[in-house]
Amino acid sequence: MLKPDASSTVTQSEHALPLIIAVTGHRDLLPSELDEIRTRVRDLLIDLARRYPERRLSVMSPLAEGADRLVAEQALALGVELVALLPMQKDIYIRDFDTRESRSDFDSLAERAGDVITLPLARGSTLEQIAEPGQARDRQYAQLGVFLCAHCHVLLALWDGKPSSKLGGTAQVVRFHHDDIMPGYTTPALATQQMLVDDESDLVYHIVCSRDRENGQPHSDFQPLECYWYTKDKDNPRSKDLPRQHQTIFQRSNEFSSDAIKFSDRIDAEKYSLLDDERPDNLPPGIENTNRIFCIADWLAIHYQKLFLFSLRVTYVFAFLMGLMFILYSDLKAYQSYMIGFVVFFFLAASVQYFAKRGSWHRRYLDYRALAEGLRVQYYWASAGVTTENESKFAHDNFLQTQDPELGWIRNVMRVAGTRCDAAPSENAEGLDYVLREWIGDRDSGQLGYFRTKAGDCIKLNTFTERLALFSLIVSASVITLLVIFGSDMSDDIRDPLMAAMGAMLLLVAIRHGYAHSTAEKELIKQYEFMMRIFLNARRRLDHAESDAERRQILRALGGSALDEHAEWILLHRDRSLDQGEIWRMGS
Repeated sequence: MLKPDASSTVTQSEHALPLIIAVTGHRDLLPSELDEIRTRVRDLLIDLARRYPERRLSVMSPLAEGADRLVAEQALALGVELVALLPMQKDIYIRDFDTRESRSDFDSLAERAGDVITLPLARGSTLEQIAEPGQARDRQYAQLGVFLCAHCHVLLALWDGKPSSKLGGTAQVVRFHHDDIMPGYTTPALATQQMLVDDESDLVYHIVCSRDRENGQPHSDFQPLECYWYTKDKDNPRSKDLPRQHQTIFQRSNEFSSDAIKFSDRIDAEKYSLLDDERPDNLPPGIENTNRIFCIADWLAIHYQKLFLFSLRVTYVFAFLMGLMFILYSDLKAYQSYMIGFVVFFFLAASVQYFAKRGSWHRRYLDYRALAEGLRVQYYWASAGVTTENESKFAHDNFLQTQDPELGWIRNVMRVAGTRCDAAPSENAEGLDYVLREWIGDRDSGQLGYFRTKAGDCIKLNTFTERLALFSLIVSASVITLLVIFGSDMSDDIRDPLMAAMGAMLLLVAIRHGYAHSTAEKELIKQYEFMMRIFLNARRRLDHAESDAERRQILRALGGSALDEHAEWILLHRDRSLDQGEIWRMGS
């Protein structure tokens, strides 16, 4: 919460989604610029708090000398949460701080931080190697920069704007944030989709600064103390205003945070938790946070699904009544009241759809469900100790990556849900057994039981739709047969009701098929059956796996397939909402 003198407040609800600002910057800032830099940092934090009052502002800083500590001090002065992210064990890290005063400042900031996270050894390094300056120690700083980029929403760079080849330096961190490349740390052979697609992970707030050294002036393109939002946008990479794409991303995640706060009491009372009483005691630290955000997303998805299905069913009922009024008017008596009823039912259906669209019930249901399923995979991967083969990538990085950039807000949430788990991956056999039992399960439990049940439910609904169509065909054929045989002798009092009944039956079938299309009834059968098959295949492979490493490899493949299928699911449903023209067409 910003202090009163900052003239802005941020909610402290535990349901509020954090907005993470990670810090990278030079240690040797020019003393004459420090006051102005502090002002610009302070202005940024206050501006973000005012823009997104439903978010919980948080600064992630390594607490090194210079830029890291300057930003940390401003955050604490404003009452903003501080997370200290250390590149290595504290007793080794502080060797980089030459004076007793500097080490005392570090200790003071670390004690005031809300959380202190220490990154593990980079792959292939030992404590002895990182204890002294050299390539191994530089790789720790490179790992730090990659982790900051992967787990923040805004990268705050106090940077002179000059390119540099120093491994783990500010210039390299900014480059990684944009291009997904850090020479000397990332493996050239492991290309990723993020190198090519437009996504939400490239947002840098650049405060141009000088350095207290020879030729320490900024790059010739910049003036000291200028501020820019800096992205990969090919037309306007630097702007004074937050880029539109990122405004949309923050608006969506802010909407999620607002919903979480609004329904917090009901979420706490009705949530479905992945953490059960039978869980192992030594699950990774931070797994509770992933579960907490999953509970929020899952409850909200169910809430908006109910609202959406209510609006859809009511709309189709009114569409049927519209069509019935039209049939009665044309086939029985041309009463004006039938046409009045037609118009009234149309406006009622349109009103329901207006409120549904205004509340974005359909979009929120789809987005929140996709988020919940992404978090489910993230949770179970962390519990089982599953990590990606690329040390610079995490569970959230490729989810929905090739879809609509607007969906990037879902990754935006996932990137902060698993921060602690990503910092300290755990590989214990109990966690692996727990995941096999709870995530995969068997015929009546886990995802296997869920997909089997849902596939059966959808098959029943589709069978009802097909039988209704068959019944309508029989009714229509019977009416036509009667008209052919007895039509010449049949009075209007008999013929007209028969025609109206046949029309009403055909209308009912059309409405039912329309509803089945809107809910993707047939497609869901295929999806659930596909998911059931991949979980069954995973179960068989896991039962015959010869090592825990092989089991984790299978779980990694399973989670990747699940994430891909969830991406397909959201795209399938996004364009299946109704509009007023569609209502009019159905009723007519």
